[in-house]
Formats: sequence, structure tokens, C-alpha cells
Amino acid sequence: MANARPRPQVIRLTDAAAARIKDIMARADRPIAGVRIGVKNGGCAGMSYTMEYAAAVAPTDEVVEDKGVRLLVDPKAVLFLLGTEMDFRTAKLSAGFVFSNPNEISACGCGESVSIKPAAVDEVAAG
Repeated sequence: MANARPRPQVIRLTDAAAARIKDIMARADRPIAGVRIGVKNGGCAGMSYTMEYAAAVAPTDEVVEDKGVRLLVDPKAVLFLLGTEMDFRTAKLSAGFVFSNPNEISACGCGESVSIKPAAVDEVAAG
């Protein structure tokens, strides 16, 4: 029987993103199982990233543990997020999470919406 290949990590965090998520979760007013990450249709470029507290891990979630943070990836978003790095950046007038996604085709000028192609199955297998 062939050895199973390790699965590629769907998303990874920078140190800044991990620190910010830990800080936010520490201030939550209820127990949090992790942060659910996904994509949804909408916006001027077609899709946008989503983040929300998750009270529990769903059976279909892709669980990613990175730098002491548990991310729960919506199964419908896995191929759109493969290879993504999530960062937290602070500028003079704004602060927020930023996604560096190799599957992004374009983004709108406001930065709230993106166009994403799913990762090709052969890219995932080569992982």
C-alpha cells in the first residue's frame, strides 16, 4: 500500500496575523473554537473573504493549526484559498487582515472584493 501524501496547508498566518487573532479571541465574550475563514460571492470584483468566530468545529471544516491559532476553513473555500497567507497590517489610517492569495486574478480598487480562480487539481496534488 502506498504511503499517503501529506495534505498541503490551505492557509498560513504571519506572526502579526496570529498575534492579532489571539488578542481578539482573548477578548471574546464567549468560548471560541476558532476563526472560520471563507469566501462569498459579492462585491464589485465577484468575491470577498469572510472571517467569523466559530463556537464549534463543523464536521466538514478543514482545520488548520498555525502559530497557536485554529482556523476553520469552509470546505467550499478550500480550493479558492490554497496557498494563501493571511497577514495583519497597520497603516496610518487603517488596520486589518490582508490576504495574499496566489489564486487571485484581480481585486477591486477599494480592496474589499477579489476575483479568485480555484486552484487546479494538479497544482494541489503537486503541493
